[in-house]
Amino acid sequence: MGSITLHKVEKWFGDLQVIKGVDLDIADGEFVIFVGPSGCGKSTLLRLVSGLEETSRGQIMIDGNDMTSKLPSERKLSMVFQSYALYPHMSVRENMGFGLKTAGAPRAEIDQKVAEAARILKLEDYLERRPKALSGGQRQRVAIGRAITREPAGFLFDEPLSNLDAALRVEMRFEIAKLHETLGTTMIYVTHDQVEAMTLADKIVVLDFGVIKQVGTPRDLYEKPDNLFVAQFIGSPKMNIMDCTTGGGQYSLPGHGAGPFDRPDGVSAVKLGIRPEHIAVTSPGKGAATGRVEVTEYLGADTYLYVDCGEIGQITVRLSGAGNDLRGETVGLSFDPAHLHFFDRDDMAV
Repeated sequence: MGSITLHKVEKWFGDLQVIKGVDLDIADGEFVIFVGPSGCGKSTLLRLVSGLEETSRGQIMIDGNDMTSKLPSERKLSMVFQSYALYPHMSVRENMGFGLKTAGAPRAEIDQKVAEAARILKLEDYLERRPKALSGGQRQRVAIGRAITREPAGFLFDEPLSNLDAALRVEMRFEIAKLHETLGTTMIYVTHDQVEAMTLADKIVVLDFGVIKQVGTPRDLYEKPDNLFVAQFIGSPKMNIMDCTTGGGQYSLPGHGAGPFDRPDGVSAVKLGIRPEHIAVTSPGKGAATGRVEVTEYLGADTYLYVDCGEIGQITVRLSGAGNDLRGETVGLSFDPAHLHFFDRDDMAV
């Protein structure tokens, strides 16, 4: 079992409040990712769960037990850090079994659990090597293996892939996803990389300045953002946002066209959002906006157009495949009405 509940959790450093009354339920076996910009409080929140930071106010429950004031060693959680923190003079086998050894576990139990972790992480051929003889990805797998041997109620990952190059990050994302499927253990993972969040998580927690902005599945956050912050943070390239006015069942863009605003009477919006893949290129003067293509980026499977649309700013368009080289041309932009997002003066979705 590894359910985790946070109730009105706060963290203060002197007069500075960095976690501002967080409420969150994490079910047993869920893979939950804390994501947000630098300084949003995601790592601090993870450290509160682990017990490495003292909770100023609120309550942390693990498997229904109040663990708010308990030591890290009493919480039955294993943490994997950005730094591998391996002992250089020990073999992979010794590193992975070190926690059990210090806890006084019998030698036979240590050997059995290390062998099982090595099998899961495909480290059987490296058990007698020292860390200096391993690649970055292999070292991170050893650090994860050390956590697995303790058979924790949950795993806590604090940006574990930040030190790896791009190719290894992709490989390790796959390894961690397989690990969760194999073990079925609760995992909380902190990252600033939304690709990691979107590909790994059962549930994403978006944080900003110590406040949860939205909790949901990757699809929920991408397709139905609750507010302007989540709309712009989730997705790459990010959602296009432009000023608008609404009324009479229509939205209008300053200096450009209009379209349907299918919201109840009395509801108004001041911002319109649309993702790059939901915009089609058409003839100048047609569609919702017209602009000049300033830059094109060919990425193989996709081509991005960056279109200067004057009063409403730069609009990013995502085209499938090579597309046409439209640099310097004036084009119309047609917005898919089924994928429009509107936000009010409080930056909330309407």
